[in-house]
Amino acid sequence: MIEVGIDFPNANVIIIENSNKFGLSQLHQLRGRVGRGNKESFCILMFKKNLSKNARKRLNILKENNDGFKISEEDMKLRGYGDLLGFKQSGVQSFRLADPVLNEHLFLLAEKEVKKIERENIDLNKFKSLLKLYDRADILNDIV
Repeated sequence: MIEVGIDFPNANVIIIENSNKFGLSQLHQLRGRVGRGNKESFCILMFKKNLSKNARKRLNILKENNDGFKISEEDMKLRGYGDLLGFKQSGVQSFRLADPVLNEHLFLLAEKEVKKIERENIDLNKFKSLLKLYDRADILNDIV
């Protein structure tokens, strides 16, 4: 039994039974309970031989990554996006213009442009026609 809020810096081994039944975020959180001190630490994942394809992918992602952001990104790829309000925790999401994983470069470009607009205090009125087009994004989904 592990209380996530308690910090034992000298803990250096954790054994997670039936690790195939946990989600990636849970496994990453549990693994983070050890290795807080200066001693080498180990996370032992126990599971039965006949893993599902999805469970095998989850455990391999955890095995190959320590970066929580990367783990959550991979988790999103496996489970889907769910919805913004949290009623649906996983599944395919239909985006109006771009998928945040497949079109990451577009989001990075948009972020760069927004910062430029803020930095240079650009008048947003010149973007009115573009915003009207965005309101008709249903048409754009057929194009993209």
